[in-house]
Amino acid sequence: MSQPENSNPKTFVLVHGAFHGGWCWRPVADILRAAGHTVFTPTLTGLGERLHLLTPEVNLSTHIQDVMSVLEWENLRDVVLVGHSYGGGVVTGVADRVADRIGSIVYLDAVVPTSGQSMLDVQPQERRQGMIDRTASSNGWTLPTNSAEYYGVTDKADQAWVDSKCTPQPFATFTQKITLSDPPAARIARRLYILCTNPPLPYMRQFYDAAVAVGWNALEMETGHDAMVTEPEALCRILLEQG
Repeated sequence: MSQPENSNPKTFVLVHGAFHGGWCWRPVADILRAAGHTVFTPTLTGLGERLHLLTPEVNLSTHIQDVMSVLEWENLRDVVLVGHSYGGGVVTGVADRVADRIGSIVYLDAVVPTSGQSMLDVQPQERRQGMIDRTASSNGWTLPTNSAEYYGVTDKADQAWVDSKCTPQPFATFTQKITLSDPPAARIARRLYILCTNPPLPYMRQFYDAAVAVGWNALEMETGHDAMVTEPEALCRILLEQG
């Protein structure tokens, strides 16, 4: 994949969703790096290769700090900050705390919580109770993984890859309420919401509609929830052109 004409090298920080890790961005990161861009794909504490750090105390604040630390220690400025799914809550917290380091923010089929909401709060009631029930096997502190098929991954090899890498999610990341000083991403000049529609996760449309209502850029991708796996080239084109 080649860069669009007249584009300048960008710095991307790609934040994964629940159960995933930085590994899920590999197809996207490979394309962006080959096009001359700098890409960071941090794995949040307690997930992926950082599974050994999983404890009941890992919460949303932990994950917000994970990403803030990457920005600080790598001395990053003017980044394109991308949050997928649960990662939308993480990047919302990061944008509220270090807006000066962020040039644009992209929500990829992601939750956009407002101050005082938890990730659990934004779920439909029937889904919320089901999630709570599923934590019983771990005494309430981890949420078991979903299948790759649930995320709209249809290729058998990709399904096997995703299923082999996903790990349980620390449930405190879903129950801790976020505290924001401003509406989500209010101090970020460029904001984009990408809604994945085939198959859709129905509860994501509320965030897309809210983004449109306040004037964010917004578009739809006809692919499943894990667009970084199912349509990495199309996603990269969007990130380079609109991110």
